[in-house]
Amino acid sequence: MNRNPLRYGVEGNKIVKAYEPIITAQCIRVPATEGHLAAVSVSFKHKPTMDTIIERWKNYKGKPQLLKLPNAPKQFLTYFSEDNRPQTKLDRDVEKGMGITLGRLREDSIFDYKFVCLSHNTLRGAAGGSVLTAEFLAAEGYIVSK
Repeated sequence: MNRNPLRYGVEGNKIVKAYEPIITAQCIRVPATEGHLAAVSVSFKHKPTMDTIIERWKNYKGKPQLLKLPNAPKQFLTYFSEDNRPQTKLDRDVEKGMGITLGRLREDSIFDYKFVCLSHNTLRGAAGGSVLTAEFLAAEGYIVSK
């Protein structure tokens, strides 16, 4: 196995190299307003079922959700079972633009699975992402007000 790290993760308070799962992604830039689509392919050491993946997406809660931050989406990940979703104009505003939508999960002939995901590039990205980061840093005690 090639032990070159493909991504990094956080363990405790340190950034560590992560070797699995192997993921590739492609951003789809189309003339659409306020949305970024990504085509993602992923392989796992132990391939889960599609139902397991969808269930994990549905039940995922990150620290912003657990801390109930003001701008954190209640449902961070939303999966659409329709074969033509997510779509930029229909789905970019899920959870007031702070949620991530996923769909088109299917098996892949090279990787284990592939899917499409969508985020609102202004609300989740630049503007909202910065506000949520500040809320998180304040909740964790890195930013204190006088």
